[in-house]
Amino acid sequence: MGKNKLQKFSDMSEWPHVFECAGHEDRLIDHPFKGQWSRSVFKNDHPLVLELGCGKGEYTVALAELYPHKNVIGIDIKGARMWTGAKAVQDNGLSNAVFLRTHIEYIGRFFAPGEVAEIWLTFPDPQMKKVRKRLTSTRFMQDYQRILQPDGLIHLKTDSAFMYQYTKEMVQLNNLPVVHDTDDLYHCGWNDPLLSIKTFYESQWLMRGLTIKYLQFRMPSNVDWQEPETEITPDPYRSFGRSVRVAPGSGVESSL
Repeated sequence: MGKNKLQKFSDMSEWPHVFECAGHEDRLIDHPFKGQWSRSVFKNDHPLVLELGCGKGEYTVALAELYPHKNVIGIDIKGARMWTGAKAVQDNGLSNAVFLRTHIEYIGRFFAPGEVAEIWLTFPDPQMKKVRKRLTSTRFMQDYQRILQPDGLIHLKTDSAFMYQYTKEMVQLNNLPVVHDTDDLYHCGWNDPLLSIKTFYESQWLMRGLTIKYLQFRMPSNVDWQEPETEITPDPYRSFGRSVRVAPGSGVESSL
């Protein structure tokens, strides 16, 4: 492990807004803050918002800044990446954002039924060959259903046509109420402060000709879950690896 990475882990171990739980979740029945995050950590009763797979935490920080009356938790397993957002929270003195380092499949051990108001899935890996690892698969939806308030919101923001189409089919098959749906977020005429949030990589993808897809839907209390079985066209540019972000036919030959 590099010296820089070790320093980042050292920093996060000292920051009170970072909760390190990776590596021993299988021995954890319930986290001490389960059902108590807003009252015990944020010291208020504001709605709780999760960003799952938060990466560097840019979106977690931006949501906290945009919505000061919401409590935002960024969740990821990659601690060295998360350091960027955690440092921004530290430097900017944000009191409504924290980070939790754990695997998403253990989320039920950290949050109580009905504790969460919204879940954000920002540019998740589409996992085109592994349905069970796909963050909008019915496997994960059942986990989200347990912790969301009745009719709680789920937001998907993605550059992947595959992920967007799969999620739309999953939503339709399971009769989940759609609030907002567009395959080109920044040219759909929607007027919302959320449009002001663009991560670094999102801006790069837009410059390379990719459109950003956005799907917002509600989670009913009772769903008879069914997994879509239709064939969905893979994202051709991802066959070169996730570092390549060039839209087919864009004429751009570049990668990140």
